[in-house]
Amino acid sequence: MKLSASEKLFQIFNYVILTIAASTMLFPFLHLLAMSFSSPVAADSKEVFLWPVGFTFGTWEHILQNRGLWQSFGITIWVTVIGTLFSMILSVLTAYPLSRQEFLVRKQVMLFIVITMIFNAPLIPFFLTVRELGMMNTLWSLIIPGAISTYNMIIIRTFFMGLPKELDDSAKIDGCNEFRVLFQIFLPLSKPVLATISLFYAVGYWNIFQRAVLFLRNQELWPLQMKLRAYLTSPEELAQVNLFLGDYDFNTTTLKAATIIFATVPILLVYPYLQKYFVKGSMLGSLKE
Repeated sequence: MKLSASEKLFQIFNYVILTIAASTMLFPFLHLLAMSFSSPVAADSKEVFLWPVGFTFGTWEHILQNRGLWQSFGITIWVTVIGTLFSMILSVLTAYPLSRQEFLVRKQVMLFIVITMIFNAPLIPFFLTVRELGMMNTLWSLIIPGAISTYNMIIIRTFFMGLPKELDDSAKIDGCNEFRVLFQIFLPLSKPVLATISLFYAVGYWNIFQRAVLFLRNQELWPLQMKLRAYLTSPEELAQVNLFLGDYDFNTTTLKAATIIFATVPILLVYPYLQKYFVKGSMLGSLKE
């Protein structure tokens, strides 16, 4: 279909605005990446913008040899993988019965669930409950207390409600029970929304910080974001050297930049594999016809 002059102008305007918006998000990342490969002198003298000045691998060699950083990286991967699987299982098993007309009290149950979106648990009772359950200083304290997001569960429920009722009826005629209907019919048809919600959960677990501050006293259990905070507030701990003595090809400025990149890139690499589902799944389940 041929576009009118006003429609073409509007489309160009949209592209310009979106390009500017994308640039504001991309430039800080490229700046940090350039800083991480720059010499300490160039980094401290503010010479670096989007391209390394005095190119060196020294910062990254030091970062990649840091045992504590890799330990936190492994913990974060474990929490992200296990937490995402656990949250998705609970969310699906909660959303499915609440999407069924045969579940007579679904509206009443949904009312209680939605209330949790409006009134969050106070911090002190939340902390005391987790402590009394014996989850202090365990990685389960990062997963179990926030295992289900009401918002994510409602999206899955709404998507289930939008699937054709005839599929359900046909399956039951063939002798399928509710578990077979869920796992053999609903879930295969729900890949877009499941991939989208999985990404939401994974990003949340990867960036987990508040619960780690509250429940983890043992630094050996710190996830990557906690370790990153420690390095940004006390970068000398990351360097483990006196940077004022001798000639080094890294300093606290370049170490901060490299650590931020180290903590950010892995979760960004997941997105391309889910992109084909993400665009579709972010809209599906939002509305019900």
